[in-house]
This record gives sequence, C-alpha cells and structure tokens, in this order.
Amino acid sequence: MTQRTLAAFLTPEGFSQPPVVAVLREGSALAEAGRYAASAWGARGARRRTPLGARPERSGEPVVLVPGFLAGDSSLGPMSRTLRHLGFRTYRADVRANVGCTLSAADQLEERLEEVSRRRGARVRVVGHSLGGMLARGVAARRPDLVAGIVTMGSPVLAPGAHHVSLARSVEVLVRLHRAGVRGLMAEDCVAGPCARESFDRARAPMPEGVDFTAIFSRRDGIVDWRACLDPTAQAVEVRSSHVGMAFDPVVIAAVSAALRPGVAAASAVEVDRGQTA
Repeated sequence: MTQRTLAAFLTPEGFSQPPVVAVLREGSALAEAGRYAASAWGARGARRRTPLGARPERSGEPVVLVPGFLAGDSSLGPMSRTLRHLGFRTYRADVRANVGCTLSAADQLEERLEEVSRRRGARVRVVGHSLGGMLARGVAARRPDLVAGIVTMGSPVLAPGAHHVSLARSVEVLVRLHRAGVRGLMAEDCVAGPCARESFDRARAPMPEGVDFTAIFSRRDGIVDWRACLDPTAQAVEVRSSHVGMAFDPVVIAAVSAALRPGVAAASAVEVDRGQTA
C-alpha cells in the first residue's frame, strides 16, 4: 500500500505529498519539546505562588482530545495538563493507538463524546491532532447537538492522501498485517474502497451553524501538505511548528486555548507566535 495504491480521490488536484526531505523539518520537535518543558516548569512555580482563589475557574464545557494516526491518548498528555491548569476540563478519547478503520474510530469517538456530554450536562469541544481532527470534524458535522466546537491541528481534511511517503509506508504495514489476520487495523477498504470514500465525505460535510471550527496549520509541517489543512469553513490559525510538535508546542497550546474560550479570538495566538519568532 503506497501512494500509488491509495484511492485517487484522497489526493485531489492541487495537493501533493510533501517532498521526501520535508521530514527533516520534524527535527524541530525536539526544540518544541524543550520549550514545553521550560514552560511547564515556569508554570509550576507560578501556580505555587498564586493564591488558590485567584486561579482560573473551571470551564463549563468539557474538552475531549483526540490523538493522530499511530498515536494514543498519551501523545496529547502535555496539552491536556496545560489546558487543565488553564481551567479547562479535559478528557481522553480512550484511544490506545489510532490505527484502525476510520469509520469505526469515528463511531467510537461519537460514543465517547456522548458519554462525556451526559456526564457534564453540556455540549463538548473537541481538539484533534492530524487524523484525530478529521475524525472530530466528521462527528461535529453529524452531531451539532453534541459538539459545540472543534479545533484541528495539522489535519489534512481536504486531501488525506497528501502525506509524506513515510506515512504511506506505515499504512502499507497496517494493511498487510490486517490481511495476515491481525484484528483492529486498517483494511485496504479503509484507504482505497467505499470505507475510504465515506470517511472522506464525512470529513468534508457541511458544518452546521453554532459549531465553532478553528484549523491550526503550519507551513513547516513535514508530514502533510499544509494547504490541505485550510478548510474553507474554519478560522485558520498559522503557527510555526512541526507536525509532531503540534501536540506539545506551547505556542500551539496557546492557540488551542484561545480557540476553546468563547469570545476570545484564536488569531491572537498568531501574534504570540510572531512575537516569539520575529
């Protein structure tokens, strides 16, 4: 299973795989992880000096974080901890590894959102990294009664097939393992058949009114074509981050936090990014 055997509709005209050398940009994830560590250390000291009554109140709307392809809930652990410190109620998507059928994964996510929504008595906001964002968009389009808003990070909703060749190789391995009888993995139908078509259509379905949508993207993304992340129905927020680093880069977390708070413009995070990178 390579780019040639992926369904052609997954890479519409105008989009393409990042060049092979683009993956080198992902090396900046180490620096982004370092910035997160420094930020977390500083925030810990600040919390110790802050009176309990002055700390942020908990947000009423729950936030569910959905990991990307090949990743599990732990990949968004740093972001979850920071958002909690900022006053958000965060929940895992209950994904050990995002490697299965995308339709099944979307159904499982919908069930998880229903569970969290019932527990909190409110609609849910969903933050999805890469494939996780595509799943979130599909559920939001179908269930505006359940989802108040979504934030996608490096999610190629317009062209899921416009990804680095290394990712295509990973898909190939999963399909071969599925053929060998390993359960719970992507089948060929998930990337080249009716299942792939339905997943793609769900991720592009019209977004209902009353559902906020912020799409975070980076031109330095070494894994997906950043242009595929620019959903025309979303408010686009540009950051300077690697694809992997979006899960923990403090600048991206600031953009996510801004997008999750009603009345706060997510674009303010762009100004923060420009100030740090000028």
